Amino acid sequence: MIATLIAALAATAPAAPVQLAVPAGAVLALRAEGRGVQTYACEQPADSPGQYGWRFVAPQATLLDAGGKAIGRHYAGPTWEAADGGKVVGEVRAKAASPDAASIDWLLLSAKATSGPGLFARVVFVQRLNTAGGQAPTKTCNGDNLGDQIRVPYSAEYDFYTPAEK
Repeated sequence: MIATLIAALAATAPAAPVQLAVPAGAVLALRAEGRGVQTYACEQPADSPGQYGWRFVAPQATLLDAGGKAIGRHYAGPTWEAADGGKVVGEVRAKAASPDAASIDWLLLSAKATSGPGLFARVVFVQRLNTAGGQAPTKTCNGDNLGDQIRVPYSAEYDFYTPAEK
């Protein structure tokens, strides 16, 4: 059922904007769904006394394959870690607003570090597409709730690219 749902969503999902195109020489090696939360903290910047705002802290998500099986996790860095221990840490190269204003941006990230065995150790680019939810809270951030953290549910499609085989 989950695999059918993922396939249906992929078939109807909007195409990635041109600024998120993966450079030539990289091939899609894995598509996974991330389900979890985006955590935000209510803060007062040191250089802006009297002003408060929600600051993004970190994601926390489970990565699922097309069959709905957990294959890894996504957390601060941003880092994606496979069940086999392979990791890729990304760095944002480009972003585009989600077509859904209530959802976090779509991203193109390049690998700034990889480690361990398996596929993630070979990843050179990651796309975050088809996001749902995850935007900063709309709740007021002020002196009464300074330091509070809110975990906002989200999901996203993560596409992992490796160098083309020669």
